[in-house]
Amino acid sequence: MSILNTYLNSYMIIFIFLLLGILLPVVALTAGRLLRPHAPSTAKQTTYESGIEPFHEARVQFNVRYYIFALMFVIFDVETVFLYPWAVAYDSLGLFALIEMLIFVFMLLVGLTYAWKKKVLKWN
Repeated sequence: MSILNTYLNSYMIIFIFLLLGILLPVVALTAGRLLRPHAPSTAKQTTYESGIEPFHEARVQFNVRYYIFALMFVIFDVETVFLYPWAVAYDSLGLFALIEMLIFVFMLLVGLTYAWKKKVLKWN
């Protein structure tokens, strides 16, 4: 019977965390909505540009290439972070880890080559 209680207690803890994870943001957002001052005006709804009257629309369209270029940078930057722990522990990992890392770097190079061929890395 104690194994069943331990089992049910484990799920009870998960249920409590799930309930708190849902309840806390809902309560916080609702309280914020009820307690905030609400006095809309046309001056408050204009775009603020350092105290200067807005002279054009604030929404500027960017070329999607900049976004893709930034994503490629983030992807390859994060992947290089994965190389650091491997390099630190290289002596104790052995040949298997070397082969795994070579496969990993090869896959990165394939992705980079694909992006290069699709001209994703072209800035203009």
